[in-house]
Amino acid sequence: MPIAYVCRTASFSAAHRLHSPLLSIEENKEIFGKCNHPNGHGHNYKVEIIIKGEVDPLTGMVINLTELKQIMEVAIMDVLDHKNLDKDVEYFQDKPSTTENLAIFIWKSMQEHITSCQLDEVRVHETDNNTAIFRGEGL
Repeated sequence: MPIAYVCRTASFSAAHRLHSPLLSIEENKEIFGKCNHPNGHGHNYKVEIIIKGEVDPLTGMVINLTELKQIMEVAIMDVLDHKNLDKDVEYFQDKPSTTENLAIFIWKSMQEHITSCQLDEVRVHETDNNTAIFRGEGL
């Protein structure tokens, strides 16, 4: 069976503060700079979900894009959009809400819902210049 990759993109807005509970106040300020401001700041994130799988000979699809859209709505949008990552998302209670950790969180959340194919990659664009990519390595 031929293998293909499908990518779907979504955008969400969220606030956060780069801060590690494992570091002192001074260390946090030194490492994270202005992104450690106590009141936080926000981003308009863009996330790309890349799915890998066999192309179904009957439908010609790896995954129905309507199904993928619904999964992303539940796994990403409902949980992250217009939220304060540090205060509203339990995952970030004990770790910094960096783009890398956000990509890992999204990977784990998506994995819970994907059954018919394979999650290949999560790309999170924090800004036009800063992107984190996670491929499930190390889990």
